[in-house]
Amino acid sequence: METLAPARASQLAAEFGLKPDEVERMLAILGRSPSLTELGIFSVMWSEHCSYKSSRVWLRELPTKAPWVVHGPGENAGVIDIGGGLVAVFKMESHNHPSFIEPYQGAATGVGGILRDVFTMGARPIANLNALRFGLPGAPRMKSTIDGVVRGIGGYGNCVGVPTVGGEVNFHAAYNGNPLVNAMTVGIAPKGGIFLSAAAGVGNSVVYVGSKTGRDGIHGATMASTEFTADSEEKRPTVQIGDPFAEKLLIEACLELMQTDAIVAIQDMGAAGLTSSSVEMAGKGGVGIELVMDNVPQREEGMTAYEMMLSESQERMLMVLRPGAEHIAERIFTKWELDFAVIGHLTDTGHITIRHKGILEADIPLAPLESEAPLYRRPTAETPKQPVLRADAVADPVGIEAALLQLVACPDLCSRRWIWDQYDSMVGGQTAKRPGAADAAVVRLEETSRALALTTDCTPRYCFADPEEGGRQAVAEAWRNITATGALPLAITDNMNFGNPEKPEIMGQFASAVRGMASACIALDFPVVSGNVSLYNETEGKGILPTPAIGGVGVLEDVALAMGLAMPEGAELVLIGETRGWLGQSLWLREIAGQEAGAPPPVDLAAERRNGDFVRAQILSGTVRACHDCSDGGLLVAVAEMAMASGVGATLQAGPDATPAHAHWFGEDQSRYVLAVPDAAALLAAARAAGVPATRLGRSGGEALVLPGGASISVATLRHAHEATLPALMGN
Repeated sequence: METLAPARASQLAAEFGLKPDEVERMLAILGRSPSLTELGIFSVMWSEHCSYKSSRVWLRELPTKAPWVVHGPGENAGVIDIGGGLVAVFKMESHNHPSFIEPYQGAATGVGGILRDVFTMGARPIANLNALRFGLPGAPRMKSTIDGVVRGIGGYGNCVGVPTVGGEVNFHAAYNGNPLVNAMTVGIAPKGGIFLSAAAGVGNSVVYVGSKTGRDGIHGATMASTEFTADSEEKRPTVQIGDPFAEKLLIEACLELMQTDAIVAIQDMGAAGLTSSSVEMAGKGGVGIELVMDNVPQREEGMTAYEMMLSESQERMLMVLRPGAEHIAERIFTKWELDFAVIGHLTDTGHITIRHKGILEADIPLAPLESEAPLYRRPTAETPKQPVLRADAVADPVGIEAALLQLVACPDLCSRRWIWDQYDSMVGGQTAKRPGAADAAVVRLEETSRALALTTDCTPRYCFADPEEGGRQAVAEAWRNITATGALPLAITDNMNFGNPEKPEIMGQFASAVRGMASACIALDFPVVSGNVSLYNETEGKGILPTPAIGGVGVLEDVALAMGLAMPEGAELVLIGETRGWLGQSLWLREIAGQEAGAPPPVDLAAERRNGDFVRAQILSGTVRACHDCSDGGLLVAVAEMAMASGVGATLQAGPDATPAHAHWFGEDQSRYVLAVPDAAALLAAARAAGVPATRLGRSGGEALVLPGGASISVATLRHAHEATLPALMGN
């Protein structure tokens, strides 16, 4: 083996992102200087992206167990029992750094990667979602970034044949240098048909399947573990290139092979490629692994072992097969026109050894590669609490009607039709509630009357003002959006997007957000079963807003009862929950008053649970015609969105005299829903019996929203303002 001279090893280690103390730890494990391939393996496996060295100590605080949780964090994706002999398999992951450098391919390969995490487990993907954060549309490169990301998501998902059914998009100057692209996939599998990644069986073949290996994506995991600087354009070669048609073939080939008994273990080649998949499979199984690089299918000439081990070329999987099953797998993958190669075998050495052209390129003990991996409890600094903003402390500069029109047209509230029209939300024919139709997407379970409700949620401005309250609210809003469809929320995946963890204030944001999330998950019986951490989302020292994105999954026993937000003619409108007029960190305050100030609205988890359980019971009893939660923009925006969804107006009655009108209509108090029902009196009586605050709002009908006092805005006017913003911003 050719090892590096100590000075050269130190120089390269620094370039690869290893700290001096981490280099010392590596040298102690090896007992010598590393080879180039060994240094590459250590650098990616000990990167923030792969090792979670700054976040693991905090993530342990999240609740991950429940009677319906089959597999929690630690596998490729989380698994929950949804009844009927089926499980849902799901996860959300980031592709932030690649999407900053190359928006189309960064977003496309983010979709491809999360799809593989799900079907690796034996599940057929049935839905994609996303959570996107962009800078101000007028910021440099931002229009092309938005366009590239949206086309990348649509281009990959549409071609692979999995519907993109939901998501969210926010805009803020804090993302000018760091857009966030979080992709989520949900799949379905029979309860006994889950495949895991722990390798077993000394002598068993290690098999490579899928597309060929190229030089794209080398050190992608390392790149995703650093801040960006002015020269980050030079990192473009580290962005992977996706092929959705190859992914579709890979899905079908893997699921076909899974119908046999050939597979012992399976892992996709995601971040760090062949390195992470081989190390993780062998490490989890407590065995050794020997790989022969000569056998790896290659699409470029002269590739070295270092390049092959660190390549992040897409649409590739690694498997351990049962003895004698190689011919079964080879026949299936050849039929689907995919590469198949036996590239190694399992050993009893406890080491990963890599050979190329007869030369030993690496020999690393696996146990210390994991057990001695860095784990930091970095210093934290608490985010200073902002004072509560009194509702009467900020005057209304424009009036209720003008503010409503401005809010429904602002980037954070305007119609996302320009985005979702580029996604195929109906492919597969099982989408029951497509984007814009309900608070969560609803997807039927094929050959049953049951369905899943799916959502992604987070309010970063709340998290910036108070990370713990913001983390709590992100979980609560996901729970609320699923509840608003009539579904029972079961579990979440998360995507923790934060800045540089070496800054105490950023690590403090992370720790506080986890505390808030944990409290909400416990109170709402909504455990975390999978997730992803993306740190170092900073450019030139400027970090993003803390963004703990939540992906939620719930189950509906009867898809026919799935509730949408389109308000029918002649219904009575009832508000569930208390309204105090909370303006701190509200969109009204930012968009109308020009301030980002005050504490965010508090989340009363007991009220959240009580109100949501009541609303769900009413939906399932058949007494509700439309339901929409109150979130960004407050009560009047929620009613306007219901009106725009159906084209039906409403006449609203006055709010409480003690609350300023703008605070009443645009405050963002939590735990609230607007219901359209045929009989408000019956609903109010049921709410009183359940101890749930409820108020009659008015009645639907006509072509305008008529406000207390007689002023009105036509639904057509609202719709025009709502629909025009994104096409105008994007020049369409």
